[in-house]
Amino acid sequence: MPTGRSTTLHEPAEIRTFKGQDRALRADRLGTAGLLLSVLAASGPLMVVGGVMPTIFGLMGVVGQPLLFVVLGLVLALFSVGYAEMSRHVHNAGAFYAYIARGLGPTAGAGASVVALVAYSAMQVGVFGLLGFEISGLFATYLHIELAWWIPALAAVAVTGALGWLKIDLNAKVLGVLLLIEVLLVVAFDAAALAEPGPQGLSLHAFNPEALSGPGLGTALCFCIAAFVGFEQAPVYAEETSRPDIVVSRVMFLGVGFVALFFAFSAWALTVATGPGQVVATAADAGPGLLFELTQARLGATFTDVLHVLFVTGIFAAMLSFHNVVARYAFAMGREGLLPAAFGRTNAGTGAPATGSLLQTGIATLVVLAFAVTDDLPAGDPTAPVLHLFTWMGSVGALGVTLLMATASFAVIAFFVRRGTAAAQIWRLVAAGAAGLALLAIAVYTVKDFAVLVGAEKGSALSWILPGIIGAAAVGGLLYGAVLRRSRPEVHARIGLGNEAFRLDQAAGAPTAD
Repeated sequence: MPTGRSTTLHEPAEIRTFKGQDRALRADRLGTAGLLLSVLAASGPLMVVGGVMPTIFGLMGVVGQPLLFVVLGLVLALFSVGYAEMSRHVHNAGAFYAYIARGLGPTAGAGASVVALVAYSAMQVGVFGLLGFEISGLFATYLHIELAWWIPALAAVAVTGALGWLKIDLNAKVLGVLLLIEVLLVVAFDAAALAEPGPQGLSLHAFNPEALSGPGLGTALCFCIAAFVGFEQAPVYAEETSRPDIVVSRVMFLGVGFVALFFAFSAWALTVATGPGQVVATAADAGPGLLFELTQARLGATFTDVLHVLFVTGIFAAMLSFHNVVARYAFAMGREGLLPAAFGRTNAGTGAPATGSLLQTGIATLVVLAFAVTDDLPAGDPTAPVLHLFTWMGSVGALGVTLLMATASFAVIAFFVRRGTAAAQIWRLVAAGAAGLALLAIAVYTVKDFAVLVGAEKGSALSWILPGIIGAAAVGGLLYGAVLRRSRPEVHARIGLGNEAFRLDQAAGAPTAD
């Protein structure tokens, strides 16, 4: 092959089975609209506007948050240039690790596969903390029932796991409806804020480069990157889309553009509603309740009540989107021998990666139970599931995804250089290199300010234990890849190839197992 990978791939029967229906995701399930709605749901528009933005304003003091979304949108658009071109050449549910394997080699791909599984699992599991906290709050407010946060969290684990077994096009419809409702609610608030601005009127001060300052600017970068997470998941569904070489790249650019503009506009609307001079103090006082306070003052109690309820459905949509991604990474790893072969099989009826879905459901159950025991609720801090489970796991996941994007950028360059087509792709490779360097810088800032990110005291062990989870995943994955190279070279050679391995076996005349 042009990448220097061996084309003589012989392998044990349990790994070789690619031609059966249970070894392939169902094709032509998703078009542009379905895929776009699936990946955008992970960004959680209402969750970001109601939770992330007040945190950046109040705790990190960054008034220029709207401009920050624009800047990061440009960085991620540069990243998408190379990433989208790579998606035309490699169709694999293990997107990040497959791209890294094809560019930087199978061992690097093994390392990336473990990081991806850990990072996306952390982000998905962390959302259960926020969901449980919000639902318990709704029960207390509207039904006057005290409900421990982990009860609705575990119920959500079960519902998410059940949906993970269904057809991806059905999941896309569920995610699409929830996403559209979220967007409409946020747009209603944005319009109300502009119609009834704060004391400084329709000020554009938040877009002034001077507003990009504050004690937590580095931390704010990580929070904003996390808000974009979702668009990069498009290649994960490549095998399930119609015309993946066109649809996947189109969805990535549409996703980056939508998130950057939508969040920049909504963050600006928050500064307009409070006044840019008061937004930091107001957000610090109101905390996660900022959006709801501003909405009640402009749109009334009924709208705000609806917003509270649909805030929960928006969280659920993000959770389901992450679950689907983790299940597909596990499927891709099982199909290539990085996980037991059972993970590389799909549900015969729906074509969903059923075993991967079960894996994520099991992980989520164990983590939620662990936090339920250690957080000592309700006697302890009632915000613990948000401050701990959601913040800790979300931050770990965001760091992992940022590093994966940076590594994938350099893998894109290596891939086309090894194919001998770098000259024809030069402007894409320059864009990929610039994006990779920018993303590495963001990752460094994130690690440096991790204590602030997770709300820990300076010098706390959490400031190195939590980012150390991603470091351990990377090192462990690389060591695993090195072991495979020595002990099972036929499996090592397949990393990142996906269904292409079966085609190579056919071309080489190797036997295949049913």
